[in-house]
Amino acid sequence: MPASAALPTHERTGGRDLLGRLPVVLLMAGSCLPILGAVLIAPVLPRIEDHFAHVAGSAALVPLVLTVPALSLAVLAPFAGVLVDRLGRKRLLVAATALYAVFGTAPLWLDSLHAILVSRILVGITEAAIMTCCTTLIGDYYDGRVRDRYLALQTMCASASATVFFAVGGALGSAGWRTPFWLYAVGLLLAPAMAWALPAPTPAAAMEPVPAQERRPFPVRRMAGICLLTVFGAAVFYTVPVEMSFLMDDLGVESTGMVGAATALASAATVLGSVLFTKLGDHSRRRLPALFLLCALGFLLMGATDHLALLIIGAVVNCVGTGLLLPSLLTLALSRLDFADRGRGTGLWTAAFFLGEFLCPLALLAAQGVLGTLASAVLLLGLLTLLMSAALMLLTPRAPKSPPQSAGVQA
Repeated sequence: MPASAALPTHERTGGRDLLGRLPVVLLMAGSCLPILGAVLIAPVLPRIEDHFAHVAGSAALVPLVLTVPALSLAVLAPFAGVLVDRLGRKRLLVAATALYAVFGTAPLWLDSLHAILVSRILVGITEAAIMTCCTTLIGDYYDGRVRDRYLALQTMCASASATVFFAVGGALGSAGWRTPFWLYAVGLLLAPAMAWALPAPTPAAAMEPVPAQERRPFPVRRMAGICLLTVFGAAVFYTVPVEMSFLMDDLGVESTGMVGAATALASAATVLGSVLFTKLGDHSRRRLPALFLLCALGFLLMGATDHLALLIIGAVVNCVGTGLLLPSLLTLALSRLDFADRGRGTGLWTAAFFLGEFLCPLALLAAQGVLGTLASAVLLLGLLTLLMSAALMLLTPRAPKSPPQSAGVQA
């Protein structure tokens, strides 16, 4: 954990001090669980398809084993957000983490492909609750620059864990296609630790009830705008991890080692972007046009070149931008939410992000079908991202200039 993200001496936790760094470690670990579900079994999908080759429609059903949790998460995260505000963050997080382990390990003993798909849908439901609760608790426990640093750390952990889980899934898959599912049992370790170590959050002014006339309605319009922007931002974020290997294959790169090294380098660039985010000042909204511009430049270089070195450079430029972009979008969303609305708002943002993740490969596939090549589709996405940057630049208010100091006034 970066030294700059050290815990403050006290936080809004109902009078109980946070137990060192353990709570944030648990929240980061919980935030990685949906990433585990997204990539862990990717290396063994061909083996799963071979095992269920006799099942009608298995060629279409088996890929859903990997993708349906993300779709469930995107659809159900808003409802999870409502439950977070009504049932409490900590209680729902502990229950969802335990159920995540139960549903995640179910394919170890299920022999029906359809039953496995049902278990994966249930995994997605628990992931919706876990991701919403973890992000909401970060917003509850911390504020200001400390909150921003931990949201950036959440992005770093997600990016790094995707690479790690993919490698672990491949290693465990050598022992059989069911073996990677054992890793979901980590939820049984995290759930009791969360129950013990996470304080019950309370609003900053919990001791002073807010009069009914001062309570604000849920900010539907403001959240709608940031959620729509997040859907597009998530598609930008996931393009390189999902499509990099296909772009390299189109350039004639056959070495899996080279593909893995390039993907790892791009992942490291995302982590670098998240680290840079912790060094920047506030005003996430005002920096969004520049971040989308950086992502667009990476896409344009990737889509316009037929040289491997330039493709990798474009991917690195893009991923530095996405590493800055994701925590900027999230901090902007949380800054618009009060304690009473934070669960619902975080659920909506989470749904928007994973909806963008789910739509990303489908949109690029459709564009590829029209334009003829994946590189052309990426080039089109770069142009759209450039237009998004220009639109945000026009819509974002400029920072007010400080009035000049009179020469006759002493400092």
